[in-house]
Amino acid sequence: MTLEQTKTDEIIKWFEQINQIPRCSKNEGAIRDWLMNWAKENRFAVVTDKVQNLLIKVPASPGYEKSPIVVLQGHLDMVCEKTSDSEHDFTTDPIKLIYEGEWLTADKTTLGADNGIAIALAMALALDKEVSHPPLELLFTVDEETGLVGASALELGFFDGRILINIDSEVEGHFTVGCAGGFNTDITVPIDWRDVPTDFQLMKVNASGMRGGHSGVDINAGKANAIKVLNQTLYALTTQIDIRLANISGGSAHNAIPRDAEAWVFVPQNQTETVEAIVQATETRLKSEYQNTDPDLFIKIEAGEGHYDQAMTLEKTAQIIDFIMVLPHGVSAMFTDMKQVVETSNNLANICIEAGNLKIITSQRSSRLSRLEALTHRIEACTRLVGGEAHSEVLYPAWQPNSESKLLAKSVEIYERLFDKKPIVEVMHAGLECGIIGDNIPGMDMISIGPTIKYPHSPDEKLLMASVGKIWVFLRALLKETTGI
Repeated sequence: MTLEQTKTDEIIKWFEQINQIPRCSKNEGAIRDWLMNWAKENRFAVVTDKVQNLLIKVPASPGYEKSPIVVLQGHLDMVCEKTSDSEHDFTTDPIKLIYEGEWLTADKTTLGADNGIAIALAMALALDKEVSHPPLELLFTVDEETGLVGASALELGFFDGRILINIDSEVEGHFTVGCAGGFNTDITVPIDWRDVPTDFQLMKVNASGMRGGHSGVDINAGKANAIKVLNQTLYALTTQIDIRLANISGGSAHNAIPRDAEAWVFVPQNQTETVEAIVQATETRLKSEYQNTDPDLFIKIEAGEGHYDQAMTLEKTAQIIDFIMVLPHGVSAMFTDMKQVVETSNNLANICIEAGNLKIITSQRSSRLSRLEALTHRIEACTRLVGGEAHSEVLYPAWQPNSESKLLAKSVEIYERLFDKKPIVEVMHAGLECGIIGDNIPGMDMISIGPTIKYPHSPDEKLLMASVGKIWVFLRALLKETTGI
C-alpha cells in the first residue's frame, strides 16, 4: 500500500468519527467540543471567539519555527438534507456511510464531506510527525452554510497567519483563487383569503424526486427546481380549471436547489378527473425535459389531507402562480473571457405560507457587482408589481483573484512537480469564506483546494476517496516549502 493510500485510509477514519457527531448549521456545539478535547489531549492551544469560531494552534516542526504561519481553514457545519423517505434525525443520529467502490456516500442524507473532510485533513496533518510544517493555525468557522456567518464575525487578532489554505473546494486539481459575491432576498406578498365554495374538493400536488444540488456549483447543470416544476403544473391547471391555492411549500436552504415542493389546491368536484389528466400530461412532458438531469422526477396528485377553511381568491391564485413563473432561476450571465464559467445566477430557494402571507427566499450570486445588483433589483421589481415587499442583504463579498499571489505560484509549481500536470486555476461561482476573510483581514494570501466531491448539498453527495490522498500529498509538500512565501 502506498503512502498516499495509507493516508487516505487514516483521513477517512477521522472523517468517520466526525460523522458520528450531529453538526447542522447553528448546531455545531458538539463537534466544537470534540475538537477542543482533541486539541487539549494533543497539547495544542485552543481558543474560541464571540460566535464560537474555533482556532487550534499547532507548533512548528523543528527548524520551521521562524517560517510564516499557515492557516488551514474549513467550517464546522454541514448542509442537512435527506430524501423524503428517510427517517434520519440530524439532531441526534450519526451519518451512515456507504462505501461504493472508489466513492464514499451516505444513506439517504447529505454526506457532510462539505466540509467535514477539511477537519479530517487538518487533524491528520497536525498529528503526522513525518510532515515538516511551519506554525499552523487550524481555523474552523461556524454557520458557513446559512450565510458565512462565522467568517463574517472574525475579528483582527483572532488568528495571526496571513497565508490561508481554505479546504472547501470540490474538485481535486483545481485551485480556486476567486469567488462570486452573493445577495439573499426575502419576499413577502400579502394574500387575499376567502371561504371555499362548497362544491370544491381539496387536492394535494407533490413535485419530488429531483436531485437538487449546490446552487453555486450545480446551477449551470440544467437541473430541475422543484418549486418551478410545481408551479408549471399549477399554471397548466389554471389554463383549464378554476383552482384556488390553499397552501404551498418547497425548498430548504438558500444555497440548495429545491428537490421537493407541494401545494394544496381546491378544485371543482366535478373536474377531478380533468385535473388528474393535466397533472399526468405535465409530468410526462417534464420527465422528458429533465430525463438526463433528474430521471426520478415525478408529479403526483391525490386527495388533500388537512383542514383549510379558506383559500386564495381566484384572482390571487392566478397572480401568485404568474409571479412564481416570472421569478428567475438559473444562470443569468456567463463570463465572456472564461469559457463555461458562470458569472451571474439566481436560486429560487424556498417558498411557504407564513402568517397568511406568501414568503419566498431567493439567492443571487455574481462575480460582477453591477449584475448582482441588477438581478436583485429585477426580483424586487417583480415583487412590487404584485403588491409585495422585498428585502435584500449582502451575504458575502466577491473574492477577486490576486495575480501576484506567491502562495498560488508556489502551489502551481509544486502540483505540477508532484503530478506531472498543471492544475486548473479558476474562479468559483459559489461563495467562499475567503471572500469575507480577505475583505475583513488585510494582507491575506489565499487559495482554496479540496478533494473531489460530487452533488454537495443533496442526498446524492459523494466523495472520491483517492482524491483525499492526493490533497494530503500536495499539502504535505506545500507546507514543507512555505518558507519565503
